[in-house]
Amino acid sequence: MNAKKHALLIGASGGLGSATTELLCNSGWQVFASDINPAILDQYKQSTHITPLVMDITDTESIQETYRQISAQTNGLDAVIHVAGILSVGSLVELPVLKLERALEINLLGVYRVNKQFLPLLLAQKGRVVILSSEVARQSAAPFNGIYAISKHALEAYSDSLRRELSILGIKVIKIQPGPFKTDMTKKAEQKFSDAQKESIYFKKQLSKGLSYLPRIYKKAHDPGLVARTILLALKSSNPKTKYLIKADPSRMLLELLPVKWADRLYRKVLG
Repeated sequence: MNAKKHALLIGASGGLGSATTELLCNSGWQVFASDINPAILDQYKQSTHITPLVMDITDTESIQETYRQISAQTNGLDAVIHVAGILSVGSLVELPVLKLERALEINLLGVYRVNKQFLPLLLAQKGRVVILSSEVARQSAAPFNGIYAISKHALEAYSDSLRRELSILGIKVIKIQPGPFKTDMTKKAEQKFSDAQKESIYFKKQLSKGLSYLPRIYKKAHDPGLVARTILLALKSSNPKTKYLIKADPSRMLLELLPVKWADRLYRKVLG
């Protein structure tokens, strides 16, 4: 039995991942901080409480190799935390199917692969699985955000089923549903909208309008530390919630209260 708690965090080099990794480290956890970006090795090479690892969650062999490295250092995990994710912007009738496949590979299937591989280490400690979803997963999908919404809606379904299955084995599964936060993903949304607008045939005007709203959204985005603190709360609580909604966007919440046809009409009016 390990005295120190151990966590595997996937997506550790991003804004939310870095904030969570550092908070766990400062709270006495030993963190296996993984990312597809090799820069993770330099980012945490000086820390005695953080073990940086390069792992590609779209590659089964990479996940298996990471499992071998971690299982050589600990006999169990108290947490597996999924923070990795990608955003894709554009029309569902214009974006290539490869964009959808890529989003599902990372936002859904990567989570599936990692949890399947690391279940023995989770079982050893009756650990917890924390999955970063999105406020988008609670909402009807917005125009030009369809691929991201599809992947997050699918992730919610996966998380719910996994939670009910693993509860039988004594493992808790917890969803985190953040609104807009100051991360690279949020910041890069502007460039993604711009690229989609340039490449669009049918929706240049609408994508241009969507692009004009983004600076205001980023300005109101929140500190990643709040997500990190919520993840730590979910890990420490004896009776955690099944899901934590954090700083949802008020306009999106209001839109969801409207009848569907009213919301559709409002989208057409705003983007038309």
